[in-house]
Amino acid sequence: QVQLVESGGGLVQPGGSLRLSCSTSGFIFSINHMGWYRQAPGKERELVARITSGGSTNYADSVKGRFTIYRDNAKKTVDLQMNSLKPEDTAVYYCYTNRPGWGEYWGQGTQVTVSS
Repeated sequence: QVQLVESGGGLVQPGGSLRLSCSTSGFIFSINHMGWYRQAPGKERELVARITSGGSTNYADSVKGRFTIYRDNAKKTVDLQMNSLKPEDTAVYYCYTNRPGWGEYWGQGTQVTVSS
């Protein structure tokens, strides 16, 4: 079955960095679009970054220039490098995959807390 497992979350001070990783199985990774979403307390889940099967990327305006999404088709992983973290980046971060005509799946999430 499809599995998405996030890792790398934690507590970091403002201005610091974290790298999230999503390990996957159960589907043809190379032809799926991948993404990272986040949900802060009391807010709706929002797109953070997305990378298509062809490698095109798009980012939320709030993270442009600070976050970078990477995919490794050989390892079937998608990473999110987060730099210059701010308290407002605090949220649960979810790995996501979809492909038109196939469906969509979510990981369980990993907590990122930015606080001094």
